Amino acid sequence: MAENSSCCTPEGSCHSDGTDVEVGAVTTTYRVTGMTCGHCEGAVSAEIGEIAGVSSVQAVAATGLVTVTSKAPLDEAAVRAAVDEAGYELVGQAA
Repeated sequence: MAENSSCCTPEGSCHSDGTDVEVGAVTTTYRVTGMTCGHCEGAVSAEIGEIAGVSSVQAVAATGLVTVTSKAPLDEAAVRAAVDEAGYELVGQAA
């Protein structure tokens, strides 16, 4: 009988390379105006990253899009307050 060549472990994990996959994570993309450079991206990412439950933030000044991964859906008012604190304006969720 051939040895199991599946990448999945007996526990059901399919990622043995150390990559963490967040099960049940929520990813939301927001449109933010005023970002023009890497410093802007860092400021927005840092402020949003302080919101409880946020596991990652990727801000892209060129597109004005900020992608946030969190454990549960975020309160848009909290995201707006974080973006305001960074000195930028949250337009809303990207379509």
